[in-house]
Amino acid sequence: MRPGSPLRLGLLALLWGSSFLFIKIALDGLSPIQIVIARMCAGALVLCAFLAIRREGVPRQPSVWAHIVVASLVANIIPYFLFAWGEQRVDSAVAGALNTTTPLFTFALVLATRTETVASTARARGLLLGFLGALLIIAPWDSISGGIIGALACLGAATSYGVSYVYMRRYLSHRGLSPLTLATAQITVGALILAATGPLVARQDMHLTTAVAASVLALGVLGTGLAYILNYRLIQDEGATTASTVTYLLPIVAVILGAIVLAEPITWSLFAGTALVLAGVALSSKRSPIPPPQLRSPPPYTA
Repeated sequence: MRPGSPLRLGLLALLWGSSFLFIKIALDGLSPIQIVIARMCAGALVLCAFLAIRREGVPRQPSVWAHIVVASLVANIIPYFLFAWGEQRVDSAVAGALNTTTPLFTFALVLATRTETVASTARARGLLLGFLGALLIIAPWDSISGGIIGALACLGAATSYGVSYVYMRRYLSHRGLSPLTLATAQITVGALILAATGPLVARQDMHLTTAVAASVLALGVLGTGLAYILNYRLIQDEGATTASTVTYLLPIVAVILGAIVLAEPITWSLFAGTALVLAGVALSSKRSPIPPPQLRSPPPYTA
């Protein structure tokens, strides 16, 4: 790794892992959709400023913008809302732990859509381990119905992320656009959609305290803006594979912050379930040594 990369990786894990804590605090004064609107608009401002500084262009083809609209829905608006809605009913640590199932849903969708043709025994075991891990995290035997519904909403968010990776891999990753350009376009389009629909969908009363306002700003400026920039730099310096290892650090940050700041309990099922999910992700990530050349899939979207 280059000298600054470990620091950037750790900072990125802190920013994304702490998002679940900030969502929980912001829910004290805002509705889930209001949180999504605020974080998307703040993130768009940061990314647009950075794009202007780097003097990178924007997509010009209408078809690309159409795909960016879909990507913004499934990669940002829907999962951001589902996590915020789910955290009204479950701890931030549970939401952060369930977020680790995203790669498993991605692998399952990749196999279902035949983006990759090899379903190895290791991958099958990985998906099974991940399912068992998610079941332990949800712990339906200990949860009331509201907690289960909230956990299922978080799983729905992870599924939406999985759909977004498959969709963007198929329709956007081969366009020759930089990850920063795609990320900025995606967040900005989402912010515009939410700004236009906000008067209709975000009419709930707001109770802005210092903690709520600071949490929303942190979600937008840091977790949605600066985090994308750090991710972009890591991809440039170290490649997509190294940058993606941040996924393994997020639940650690989410669980620790939830316990320290919000006094959320760290149960044996949360700990064991997260370990099983991460083991399942590691198994499912294994590829066949020599896939057929004509069936190789395009490189993944990494913005």
